[in-house]
Amino acid sequence: MKPRRIASSLLTGLLVLIAAATMGCNKQQQTPSEASAEVKPAAATSAAPSPAPRASSADSTSATPRPDINGNHVLQYVKEVVAFGSRPPGSPGHAKLEQYIVGKLKGVNVEQDKFTAQTPVGKFPINNIIAKFPGKKDGIIVVAGHYDTLYSQPKFVGANDGGSSTALLLAFADQLRGKQLDGYSVWLLWTDGEEAFVNWTDTDSVYGTRQLAQKWQQDGTAKKIKAFIVVDMIGDADLDILKDTDSTPWLNDLVYQAATNLGYQSHFFQQTAPMEDDHIPFAKIGVPVVDLIDFSYGYHNVFWHTPEDTVDKLSPQSLAITGDVVLETIRLLNAK
Repeated sequence: MKPRRIASSLLTGLLVLIAAATMGCNKQQQTPSEASAEVKPAAATSAAPSPAPRASSADSTSATPRPDINGNHVLQYVKEVVAFGSRPPGSPGHAKLEQYIVGKLKGVNVEQDKFTAQTPVGKFPINNIIAKFPGKKDGIIVVAGHYDTLYSQPKFVGANDGGSSTALLLAFADQLRGKQLDGYSVWLLWTDGEEAFVNWTDTDSVYGTRQLAQKWQQDGTAKKIKAFIVVDMIGDADLDILKDTDSTPWLNDLVYQAATNLGYQSHFFQQTAPMEDDHIPFAKIGVPVVDLIDFSYGYHNVFWHTPEDTVDKLSPQSLAITGDVVLETIRLLNAK
């Protein structure tokens, strides 16, 4: 994932905003050196509001139990994923993780979307893994997260960036397995080839979702998708989910409503910026999308894409909060 490049006509205004935020905020984003040509908007607010009390139920219109993802369970999955080491496409760790994910989905309808991607450093096998949980309503909610890690960093194990999303989807599968869903079908999508092989560009990034968006547009699946929800880097102990301006506005609003219903709104949308991530190929074909990502990983994002992205930086509470908000968002989508 990467902050979207800002058009030159907006540069001056953004630089003014960043300068003001530097004076008034004690937490702002800073683009790493590999993306030095990009400008990252700073925090939109100078301080997060006080956390709201946890609601006793999701709301008065539904008897659905409150979402309750076990953060320690998710964190254990992260540890097992990270134990495979670096996991770029074509690596032994990647192959082991593919087998691990599929092995955890016994008894579930699983589709593997395999293809060969041409990258700046050669051809690589890419495999999107899709677990399908049927619902009674006509339509699909996709929850996606990538499981690959950075090709250019052999010591990068991606506990947060790749590990947290992989693990949370596995926890969702545990919750959904064997249940008859009264709402829309839910498809869990472990995306592959999200990371750039050399430098993030439109052609060197999100290989898996670019392929899948085209495939689902051609076979008619895309028209059935009610929401495409991406989770990425959602385990940071200091959880601060960015408000992505490239996400569908009404779906951003619904996520914030879900977070508010659960008393977690202080962890959401205190910063605003456009992001390039796995949701963009689906946004381009008209699918409603939302990217849930905490892109302030350590002071000035210092742990992002470094060997310091390790399990000790993560929190089971952050994993649980994100998981609960996604499940509440699904409930709200079903109620629409």
